[in-house]
Amino acid sequence: MKTALIIGRSGGIGSALAQELEARGVAVTGLSRAEDGLEITDEASVEHHLGALEGPFDLIFVATGALKIDGAAPEKSLSDLAAKPLADQFATNAIGPALILKHAKRLLPRREPAVLACLSARVGSIGDNGLGGWYGYRAAKAALNQIVHTAAIELSRSHRQLACVALHPGTVETRFTADYQDSHPTVTPETAAARLVDLLEQLTPEHTGRFFDYAFEEIPW
Repeated sequence: MKTALIIGRSGGIGSALAQELEARGVAVTGLSRAEDGLEITDEASVEHHLGALEGPFDLIFVATGALKIDGAAPEKSLSDLAAKPLADQFATNAIGPALILKHAKRLLPRREPAVLACLSARVGSIGDNGLGGWYGYRAAKAALNQIVHTAAIELSRSHRQLACVALHPGTVETRFTADYQDSHPTVTPETAAARLVDLLEQLTPEHTGRFFDYAFEEIPW
């Protein structure tokens, strides 16, 4: 990889990814809401910011996401469900990344190897769900996984050297996971980023349309 675009550059994982890639000699371009005003749930904002970029990028990584939005904690039961928190989860964790993929397509090389990756989560796996709960976040990440898988099918026709994947980074020590670290083994953003970049460097077109964890183990949809 020589060039990379990180969407969500200012976040815990996004910033660590950018630093790790730069340490390996990759030229990194970053976009985020905090630093650039990119609002991924607003298509006009996505089109404006991505439209100002010139590709191609060997790597486009969507590192956005949120677990708790406007103070709404993950639901533990059906009685906790409410329409707005559910809609917010889908807007942030599925619709936003989908809009990024739509407008990032032109920034990918058509004939050279490249990677298009979205930060997902193991809890978005339907096949791996043995605990229940977290309705909105699980469902939104499952929707993201479907978007990635479907995009991979389409893009394989026009970008034959592309690997389009969903990735689970593990539980990373960020503000995102601050309330849930006691019950899960955690790693620093720097460790997570190093593992993810190691994985990214191994991806080939045969991996497109699949869902992997940080150890390069495939996760069931």
